[in-house]
Amino acid sequence: MAEPMNVSRRSALIALGTASLSMAVSPAFAESPDPQADKTLYLAGDSTAAQMHQDSIPYAGWGMGLPYYVTPRLAVSNHAVSGRSSKSFIDEGRLAAILGMIKSGDILVTQFGHNDQKAEDAKRYTEPWTTYKDHLRQYVDGARSKGAVPVLATSAERRRFDRAGNAYSSHGEYPAAMRSLAEEMGVPLIDAQASTLALWQQLGPEETKKYFLYTEDGKRDNTHFQPRGAAAIAQIAAQGLSNLNVLENGYTRRLDEVTPLSWFTWPGGTTPPPAPL
Repeated sequence: MAEPMNVSRRSALIALGTASLSMAVSPAFAESPDPQADKTLYLAGDSTAAQMHQDSIPYAGWGMGLPYYVTPRLAVSNHAVSGRSSKSFIDEGRLAAILGMIKSGDILVTQFGHNDQKAEDAKRYTEPWTTYKDHLRQYVDGARSKGAVPVLATSAERRRFDRAGNAYSSHGEYPAAMRSLAEEMGVPLIDAQASTLALWQQLGPEETKKYFLYTEDGKRDNTHFQPRGAAAIAQIAAQGLSNLNVLENGYTRRLDEVTPLSWFTWPGGTTPPPAPL
């Protein structure tokens, strides 16, 4: 299966280095299909992909950067919510809500794994090779039942380095289980885990702090992103959708550019706090 193109260090640093954050309040996602759009991409996921609000600046989910890469023919409807797993998202009726709106030709991108690892939390935990795959099947089968295109995306890697400065995986067997399911069911796969692991390795321990929530007020979060990190992952996702032919010509644009920091906006309101990951 085709692999998404990695973000190069050169493109990430040059394109992002000179941009400034925008404090505009218009959301960077479509809550309902744009009248100009003839299809909609729905995103199901957790805090690493979710829309954030003004109280959370500079915290950003990668779904906030995704609209930069699509033309007005494609609406992006970001349903990712902090703290959810593949199981709890379904149990709360969130997948059912998407399936109530999605139509033939639309796309459902599903990315879970961070919170599925919570063995101490029965409401969220899934076992990689059994219940995790079982829940992911519901997203795939649900999308297909509506004539939509399901896409699976492995979780973006956390910022983890050993003493020698080598980036290492923190997701256990969850990415492998998702890859296995994608092959079994013939589902397009964006391997964000492999791509981000390679990117963090390329950038190194210090430079990656600019991508995660390392802030002047002392926050040190190695899981969640500020705009620079969200932008890099949005580009990985968009390039993956194009390389997999999920999005054809006419639906994508600017795939060789990294989402400018000025693209990120935080609407008013309060963001639910992310669960510790």
